Amino acid sequence: MNFYIWLAAGSAAGGFVNGLAGFGTALFALGFWLQILPPTEAVSLIVIMSIVSGMQGVALVRKNIRENPVRLSRFVVPGVIGIPIGVKFLAVANPLTIKLTIATFLIAYGGFILVRRDLPRLPRPKPMMDCLVGFVGGILGGAASLSGVLPTIWCTLQPWTKSEQRAVMQPFNVLILSIAAAVYAISGYYSSRSLTLILVALPITLISAQVGIWAFKRLSDDQFRGLIVSLMFLSGLIIVAKEVLLG
Repeated sequence: MNFYIWLAAGSAAGGFVNGLAGFGTALFALGFWLQILPPTEAVSLIVIMSIVSGMQGVALVRKNIRENPVRLSRFVVPGVIGIPIGVKFLAVANPLTIKLTIATFLIAYGGFILVRRDLPRLPRPKPMMDCLVGFVGGILGGAASLSGVLPTIWCTLQPWTKSEQRAVMQPFNVLILSIAAAVYAISGYYSSRSLTLILVALPITLISAQVGIWAFKRLSDDQFRGLIVSLMFLSGLIIVAKEVLLG
C-alpha cells in the first residue's frame, strides 16, 4: 500500500504541474518515484506520463499551433537534430555536471526575476534565436532529459500570450520526449511490470493534468509568466536537492 501511495502522489504532482504550466512532470514526480523505483525505471515511466499529460495540453492550444506552425517548426526541427548530439555528449560528459549547471542557471535566472518582479520582454521576433534555442533544447533533452528548460525561459521573454507560449513549449517537449521514449523502448527499459505501473499511474496523471489545465485557464498572461519563473526557480532547487542531497 505504501508503494502505491508514493506512486499515486508522484502521478498527481507531475500531472498537475504539467497541466498547469506545460512542463515539469519529471522534476515534480521524480521526488516521489525515486523513493520506490530504480532511477532507470522511474525516468522511463515518467517519460510516458509526460507525453500523455502533455498531449492534453497540446489539445488545449491546438488553435494557437495552427495559427503559427512556422514558429513552432523553428524550435522543433533544430531540436530533433540536437537530440543525437546530446546522446553522444552524454557518453563523454558527466550528467551530474550538466544537471547542476542547468540548476544553477535556473536558480540564478528565476531568483533574479522574482526579486526584480518585472519580466524583461523582447521587442521583436528573433527567428534565428528561436532555432538556436530549439537546437540546444534538443541537445539538453538527449543529454539530461531537460529539453524544456531553455525553450521555457526563452518563451517567457517573448511578447506572446500564455497560450502562444504554451503552443511552443508543450508540443516541443512532447515530441522530444516521444523520441526519448522510443529510445528507451529500443534499449529494453520497459517490462511487464512497467505496463502494470503505467496502468495504475496513467488515470491519476490524466485527472491531475485536467485539474492543472482548469487552473491554467484562470490565469492572466502576466500571472502565467510569473508562475513559470517561480517553477523554474523551484525546479533548480529540486535538481540540486535530488543530485546533491539525495545522491
